[in-house]
Amino acid sequence: MLLFGLGVLSGVTTALFGFGGGFVTVPVVYAVAAAGPGAMHVAVGTSAAVMLVNSLGATITVARAGRLHREYVWPLAAFVAAGAGLGALAATNVPDGVLHALFAAYLAATILDSLLRRGFVRGGERRPLSRATVTAGGLGIGAVAAFLGVGGSVLTVPLLRRRGLPMSDATALANPLSLPVAAVATAVYLASPGPPAIDPPAAALLLAGSLPAIALLRRWSPAIPDRAHAVAYLGLLGTALATILL
Repeated sequence: MLLFGLGVLSGVTTALFGFGGGFVTVPVVYAVAAAGPGAMHVAVGTSAAVMLVNSLGATITVARAGRLHREYVWPLAAFVAAGAGLGALAATNVPDGVLHALFAAYLAATILDSLLRRGFVRGGERRPLSRATVTAGGLGIGAVAAFLGVGGSVLTVPLLRRRGLPMSDATALANPLSLPVAAVATAVYLASPGPPAIDPPAAALLLAGSLPAIALLRRWSPAIPDRAHAVAYLGLLGTALATILL
């Protein structure tokens, strides 16, 4: 029941914040699997599988609504996919404790960066993505996101936000940009040798809760003021950080 309920939360964060579920599923599956070996690797692998399904559903919704701004998605998504392969391969060879510490450090750095640098909470003037951001930035986003099983939303949302996009668009585009990360990472974790890196029962229960929540929010999505949306995004990251530390 806990996994199902948190699956619902995962669906809500996917639809409203573009998380794809990574920041919900990693701490939750880690807590469930904490008694077993390789708990953090199982959490990251399971997160990737859940995000694959969640992001696909949310991406279809974004495309049908005419909000898939190609100038911000392509070719960034291709470089994100390439980086994801490198990140997922690296994660399979990193000790569990190191992966846990890096996940927490990543969350803390993102929260501080969004609070201290201009442009995230208040937004700014709309600007296109530079070539360096698309290539080197895309590779970096994919590598870090797949390595930690977070889908990339915590990098793409601040990136798009600082390019002047409103939070509603930045979070919507986070899902199609998370899709290549989730697809590549899931394939790598399934093919990796050793103990299974994905927990099928946990993934099934999380998806049983998340998919109906995403479907419901397709038809009814609350209008959130832009600045409140940005603050709520940071609040959820802080909650995920507290969970993984405790």
